[in-house]
Amino acid sequence: MTVQQEPTNWRKSSRSVNGSNCVEVGRVEGGAAVRDTKDRAAGYFTTTSGQWASFIAALKNDRFDG
Repeated sequence: MTVQQEPTNWRKSSRSVNGSNCVEVGRVEGGAAVRDTKDRAAGYFTTTSGQWASFIAALKNDRFDG
């Protein structure tokens, strides 16, 4: 996905309680952007709205638990 705009409305994950493993999610047209709060200068990656919805559904269904 090629992003023509900078992400806006960055939000820290509600699961990032202790501050050591934090991610932020921002809005981009047609999707979302994700970055590491410890290294914002490293940039971010983007997803389409469909990819983001699939990722959130997988999280809610514990597909990433070992």
